[in-house]
Amino acid sequence: MTSSISNNGDSVSPASAALAQKIDQYSAKVGVIGLGYVGVPTMVACAQAGFTVTGIDVDQERVDSINAGVSYIQDVESNTLAHMVQSKCLYATSDYGVVKSLDILVICVPTPVDKHKEPELNALQSAVDNLSLNLGQQQLIILQSTTYPGTTEELVMTQLQQSGQKVGQDFFLAFSPERIDYGNQEFVVRNIPKVVGGVTQQCTELTTLFFSKFVGQVIPVNSPKIAEMTKLLENVFRSVNIALVNELSEVCHRMDIDIWEVINAASSKPFGFMPFYPGIGVGGHCIPVDPFYLSWKAKEYDCYVNFIELAARINDNQPYYAVSRIVDILGDHGKPIKNARLLLLGVSFKKDVQDTRNSPALRVAELLVERGADITYSDQNVPQISLSGKQFNSMDLAQAALHDFDATVILVNHSCFNLEAVVNANHLVIDAVDATRSLGPRPTVVKL
Repeated sequence: MTSSISNNGDSVSPASAALAQKIDQYSAKVGVIGLGYVGVPTMVACAQAGFTVTGIDVDQERVDSINAGVSYIQDVESNTLAHMVQSKCLYATSDYGVVKSLDILVICVPTPVDKHKEPELNALQSAVDNLSLNLGQQQLIILQSTTYPGTTEELVMTQLQQSGQKVGQDFFLAFSPERIDYGNQEFVVRNIPKVVGGVTQQCTELTTLFFSKFVGQVIPVNSPKIAEMTKLLENVFRSVNIALVNELSEVCHRMDIDIWEVINAASSKPFGFMPFYPGIGVGGHCIPVDPFYLSWKAKEYDCYVNFIELAARINDNQPYYAVSRIVDILGDHGKPIKNARLLLLGVSFKKDVQDTRNSPALRVAELLVERGADITYSDQNVPQISLSGKQFNSMDLAQAALHDFDATVILVNHSCFNLEAVVNANHLVIDAVDATRSLGPRPTVVKL
């Protein structure tokens, strides 16, 4: 995309033309607010493209780690980060005063839900407050944090305009949802298409121009609300379909039908079907959260998205169902849950990642402890966890004496696990995620 900013009904301001030129020449100074699983890869991608990037975070430990060239994010290697720091194209700070000297600000702060399943936007509000106090001139501000439709204009734009500056004239504002799939090395920032919705046409064009410098495909849409809803649709789609197979798995269990074989057979259909798989629940930063953002906002319009909310609650309840099945399986083998010695394999929210945010495996572990089980866990990705106020350290599976346990429960199918050795140990294995299918039927393995 060239630096020309088309009219399309908006007058072309000198600010937009000057900023577009800076972007084209890679002289625009970029700031990334929030140095987490989205912020750090975004910061690195910008720096790799040729921009000078400043990371901003209120967590001084994160700031110090970045400046030392030590990555705490699985998707970014420390040697990559260290090279950029040494080359002085990237550094981090906790001082929002640097905002005045930057041209582009990308907001990547967390947007979780609270215990009532309502949006918890303290981090975003704090970031916007600090931006407003330090707003410079002719800046482009891009919100990437997942949120409900209307946030960009109702919260961010409203707050920033209280500084006396006008959107589309003195500063430019857009929403572009993050699509990071944590731990996925195939799809990274540069090859995941970016959806962009600006408050004005010039906001959209500037944001499209910026992302086109380091992302292969940029898709402009007509408003921030469309971009915000796009992100929710993507994850609500997954939530609903996961809930469907979670319910079907319970039905199939009662009918003595292998749900996994059913799904594999259905996947042979070359059209009209997409496989989703049952499990112990959903985790991570998006799928357990996004449906509740949508249902909360929908109520403002007297809309009640019962189907979407029901799916989210089915997935939320899945750890409880998993625990009830574990209790039943132990009972069938003459082992009560109270004081049962259980080895849990995997506690991260999905396979081969270090991330435990909203991990259903952790919730299962917590519920088992509450039921009186004596648990040990193994997960080389997560060396330590805290459950019910007690600290647990990961056990090396290769060193585990499996016969010291009443059962091994596979909660996450990490590639590092030697499941054949686990199964061959000839003791009870409870497989919650169909991890042992390739090993064939074994009398000591019970599927959840």
